[in-house]
Amino acid sequence: MDERKSAEHFLKLIQKSRRGKFKLYIGMSAGVGKTFRMLQEAHALLNSGIDVKIGYIETHQRIDTHALLAGLPLIPRRTLFYKGKELEEMDVQAILNLSPEVVIVDELAHTNIEGSKNEKRWQDVMDILDAGINVISAVNIQHIESLNDEVSAITGIDVQERVPDSVLAQADEVVNIDLTAEELINRLKEGKIYERSKVAAALNNFFKSEHILQLRELALKEVASQVQRKVETEVVLSRNVRKERFLACISSNEQTARNVIRKTARLANYYNSKWYVMYVQVPKESVDRIALDKQRHLINNFKLATELGAEIIKVKAKNTTKAIIKECEERMITTVCIGKPHINLIKIILATDTFNTLLNKLSRENIDLVILS
Repeated sequence: MDERKSAEHFLKLIQKSRRGKFKLYIGMSAGVGKTFRMLQEAHALLNSGIDVKIGYIETHQRIDTHALLAGLPLIPRRTLFYKGKELEEMDVQAILNLSPEVVIVDELAHTNIEGSKNEKRWQDVMDILDAGINVISAVNIQHIESLNDEVSAITGIDVQERVPDSVLAQADEVVNIDLTAEELINRLKEGKIYERSKVAAALNNFFKSEHILQLRELALKEVASQVQRKVETEVVLSRNVRKERFLACISSNEQTARNVIRKTARLANYYNSKWYVMYVQVPKESVDRIALDKQRHLINNFKLATELGAEIIKVKAKNTTKAIIKECEERMITTVCIGKPHINLIKIILATDTFNTLLNKLSRENIDLVILS
């Protein structure tokens, strides 16, 4: 058994060394220059004798960006017919067959046309990396899964195309393409982002100055946390640091659970730590008694948690507090995250012995309790 595990570990090391390197450009919104920068880099690589090819690029007919395509080898897109229309997608198989040293893949959050091998382009990128091909790609901050609620609160838009945080965590290099709000708005007004007929609507919606400032802050924080993760995983630190382990406790309440999952994911990503999502199935929520809509919410939230990198813990118990304490002990949890109670917290502490027991136990074990809004 030990020999088998040793062999599996060595195989993983080999596979990791053969995997392509992944560089990701992040921007606060469309129009900051991610595609432009990728094409500039492609020219620099080509001039250095590197076999680089364009797997998929979206210039949005921006004159300066489109001009950079000249001289770069493009891999033809594949054509599909969907609902009576002829559409184009990135040809993943052609990329794998040609096996360039580096491939440029734009629009990481893109949803593929029905009938494609993978549902999402980021999954295509994972396949390309697994084949040992290096990838340079780009994504806007609003497409990052764990930031969905924050972006929605800022812009009033629920972004449907999203990339799991686990994909970002696999990037070997993350680069922020930054502009001031004033510079971005000027680019928009000059017609460098959208055609002029769409500028007025954009300025009144997504491209409001206050929205851009907040999205810029999110982008800067995200890249900073990625750099921090890189330091913690690749640089040997001389000081002893407590290894964080997060436990997100969720209920069958869809919205509260989703918030707890996303916010715990952000914390875990920041600390580059392992994290779990725990659901305690009490008798009143047994399979034969729980409402179908709640079952569906749980399944969707488990899927979300898995995409964000969590390990799912499902236990049946009469006493939720005891179940949580047991998992904390067994998995060496350092921080428990729960949703904000619907009634006054002081009342809960005074009226509920079990909650008081949880607080006392966590305090004794030096485990932090985070109550998420």
